[in-house]
Amino acid sequence: MPPKKKFSRDQIIEAAFEIARTEGIDGVTIRKVADRLNSSIAPVYVNFKDVRELKKEIVNKIVELSYRLLKEEDSGSPFYDIGAASLRFAKEYPVLFQDFITKQNEYLETYNQEMDSELVEHMKRDPDLNGFQDRELSMILLKMRIFTVGLSTMLANDLLPGNLDEERAMEILYSTGEDLLVSARRKK
Repeated sequence: MPPKKKFSRDQIIEAAFEIARTEGIDGVTIRKVADRLNSSIAPVYVNFKDVRELKKEIVNKIVELSYRLLKEEDSGSPFYDIGAASLRFAKEYPVLFQDFITKQNEYLETYNQEMDSELVEHMKRDPDLNGFQDRELSMILLKMRIFTVGLSTMLANDLLPGNLDEERAMEILYSTGEDLLVSARRKK
């Protein structure tokens, strides 16, 4: 008879996510998750065949979190919302941000493609981006991402100058986005 589940799959994923939030995805082990749940490793193995399967679920949770943060931004400018959500993710989840941005790992292979597609669709709702084709929107997104990653990295690591708070960082982000759009329109 198989062992009874002491914890739900979601409870195990949540415990693993909390470990990843402070130690990174690579810091998650079955033993650490069990310890966090005050349990043996058996309930974890009842729900997941191995740590790799559990880590994939952590990445799925992070992807859902990314989408939620994007949807919570509602400035009326989807392009601005993308940058704002990125800065917020970096500030609130700096270890996960570093995992996603500064480390190449097997768990993110499809994430970037899916997220890029979702973000381009989000950008299409921005009236300031009317007339741009998907290929052009993808290039605008890449250019803005390069800037945003730098700004977000500085925010996540408390590297912004003392006089540059989060509000001012958002102003710079918005201004850079406007400059990028002006340039893209001129090239068109």
